[in-house]
Amino acid sequence: MPQQLVLIYEIFYVWGIDFMGPFPISNGYSYILLVVDYVSKWVEATATKTNDEKVVVDFLKFGVPRALISDQGIHFCNRPMSSLLEKYGVLHKITTPYHPQTNSQAEVFNRKIKKTQ
Repeated sequence: MPQQLVLIYEIFYVWGIDFMGPFPISNGYSYILLVVDYVSKWVEATATKTNDEKVVVDFLKFGVPRALISDQGIHFCNRPMSSLLEKYGVLHKITTPYHPQTNSQAEVFNRKIKKTQ
């Protein structure tokens, strides 16, 4: 499937989203949910106990972008997530397994966080 271009217009229109971990458990948390706005480069990094769709859906209750870029993980590609994104008219772009650069903004901050460990 050919890659499609995502045009970016406004702050908070396009988000890259990814999970990091598992890390050694600290205060019950072992994952980080990382969300990056593609225009402003604003980053939200939230410690989580699990890396499942409930964490992602709960995060999106604070607002949704017009487009969301993620990998093919089951925490992003599932029925509850698809229903939520469809309900709010969010375009879900999914990276291919061998081309994570499609979600480059999230990957850049993943590397920065890993360097601080």
